[in-house]
Amino acid sequence: MKHAYTNNLIHETSPYLLQHAHNPVDWNPWNETVLEQAKKENKLILISVGYAACHWCHVMEHESFEDTIVAELMNLKFINIKVDREERPDIDQVYMNAVQLMTGSGGWPMNVIALPDGRPVWGGTYFRKEQWMSALEQISDLYRKHPEKLYEYADKLEQGIKAMDVVTLNKEEAEFKLEFIDQTVKNWEAHFDHKFGGFKRAPKFMMPNNYHFLLRYAYQHKHKDLQKFVNLTLTQMAYGGLYDQVGGGFSRYSTDVNWHIPHFEKMLYDNAQLVSLYSDAYLITKDPLYKDIVYETLEFVERELTAQNGAFYSSLDADSNMPNGTLEEGAFYVWQKEELQKILGSSYELFSEYYNINNYGLWENSQYVLIRKDSDEKILKTHKLSLEDLNKKKAEWKQLLLEKREKRNRPRLDDKTLTSWNALMIKGYVDAYRVFGEENFLKTAEKNANFILNVQLREDGGLNHNYKNNTSTINGYLEDYATTIDAYLALYENTLNVKWLSAARDLTNYAFDYFYEETNSMFYFTSNKDPLLVSRSTEYRDNVIPASNSMMAKNLFKLSRYFDNNYYHKTATNMLNNIKPEMQEYGSNYSNWLDLMLNYTEPFYEVVVSGTEAHEKIKELNKKYIPNKILAGATKESSLPLLENRFIENETFIYVCVNQACQLPVKEVKEAIKQIKN
Repeated sequence: MKHAYTNNLIHETSPYLLQHAHNPVDWNPWNETVLEQAKKENKLILISVGYAACHWCHVMEHESFEDTIVAELMNLKFINIKVDREERPDIDQVYMNAVQLMTGSGGWPMNVIALPDGRPVWGGTYFRKEQWMSALEQISDLYRKHPEKLYEYADKLEQGIKAMDVVTLNKEEAEFKLEFIDQTVKNWEAHFDHKFGGFKRAPKFMMPNNYHFLLRYAYQHKHKDLQKFVNLTLTQMAYGGLYDQVGGGFSRYSTDVNWHIPHFEKMLYDNAQLVSLYSDAYLITKDPLYKDIVYETLEFVERELTAQNGAFYSSLDADSNMPNGTLEEGAFYVWQKEELQKILGSSYELFSEYYNINNYGLWENSQYVLIRKDSDEKILKTHKLSLEDLNKKKAEWKQLLLEKREKRNRPRLDDKTLTSWNALMIKGYVDAYRVFGEENFLKTAEKNANFILNVQLREDGGLNHNYKNNTSTINGYLEDYATTIDAYLALYENTLNVKWLSAARDLTNYAFDYFYEETNSMFYFTSNKDPLLVSRSTEYRDNVIPASNSMMAKNLFKLSRYFDNNYYHKTATNMLNNIKPEMQEYGSNYSNWLDLMLNYTEPFYEVVVSGTEAHEKIKELNKKYIPNKILAGATKESSLPLLENRFIENETFIYVCVNQACQLPVKEVKEAIKQIKN
């Protein structure tokens, strides 16, 4: 196909950047050459940030960036740069902080105008064509007539951006008490939605780490009401249109309060964390719904987001390319009543009740998003069915609809591989293996873990962030190290293969060398090898993915036990203490830190298994939800500090220790569990 326009994005590998390669806008990728050009020509820089699965990014592209009149204005007055936020989260973070300071909110697409030196002076998110053109005219006029005003504003804004992520060393003694966590959760509870679960607002994001912490806290402290709230949330999310009832897997968020209508993009990182969350929730509740969610979500990941080499792709778009050339949001996932009647025949009546093909399930234009309202028990009672019959019918329905759906225009796939998101998915597979014992889950996790080790790990010991077209690129960010270390620790705990523990330690030491700031005991998001941006940020607030610093602090806490390393422990403690003053006001932003704090407020156990039956004992131990422990083990003599001098020929002993003080070794898992206060 011959295109009327082609710009400098044509040489990129990011699917998002390539989507814009034939816009009439003279887009450039972010690189030093383009930044130097802006300085040389003394031109304002227009930076537009988005990602491949973003619906409103596509809308703005269609309305403005494909328009030749808009493009003419942009090309005349600005150096135009397109950024894939998933490839370059460092750039996204700096300019998102600027937009939040300027407007009070943020999102994608994100559009920023910067001075030739890269410092932002104006920004926002989605703009309609007229608004966009008007803003560009005004800013370029101001720059031509009164550039000093923009430079003065840039100076102030730069200080604001740098102040946003400043973490100072907390010199007060590190003291972590359960009462502090109790009060934080109490403040947080005011925002809970006790009807549909989640928080009292729309749109509703799933925030898996929030519920992972609340799940653990409620379980360890026998808070029945909180346990009930977490289970309500997990059930309602699984019942909602947010969850793909036909093909498995979750969309990024719900546009309404009852998890019904999703924003249809599906992200790897959400599904990875939700597999971990539902696996642990199953371990506590034994709710078969949670098991179904884990298995169906992993089937979706295997079917639609997994490459032959074991790497995981990034996302599926919210939109489908329709035959008439337009993009249509959710077209792949929604159903018409007549269509369902035709496919399902005599089963339609029961199906329509189960998935609410009625006013409750109606979206728009006679289209339905499948959503559940009632439990299986209620359906069984109403229709006098056996559970076996219902499960059989559900499997048939899903197969029929999946086959039909596969013939539709598919959502676009973002087939780049990101190290951090892949590591989250490894952790999801390992957690599912730990709980359900499926060997295939472990094999998939190990395959991807080896992919990171063999392909994304450089000879100098550092990680690359991105992989596409058989090429590993972009120097890794702190999130790549934090998530990979966490995944490798989980692999070690389930396989006892010391290679994963050693790799986790090596990556940790690399992070200390290139990311660590000694003055405040925190880690920068970017390596000191990377070119400097407006600000070198420290990511510490938990979001849809936990902050890279909170993950690093948890990793260091565990590694300090494995390697008897007091420096690791002291760093983790300092990091938590630094964040403590902010934590109580908004628990949702600090849930991973709160989870770490629980390790300090309760006994934290080192459970060590040494002997020929170590693997069997570890598997059995993992069938019990024990969040306040690490596991170590070996089937032979080991030099690991926790395992030294503990191997006895033809015997298997379990040692339960707290702070290097161990109880009498036992041979049976049930005896070891009795020694653990959970």
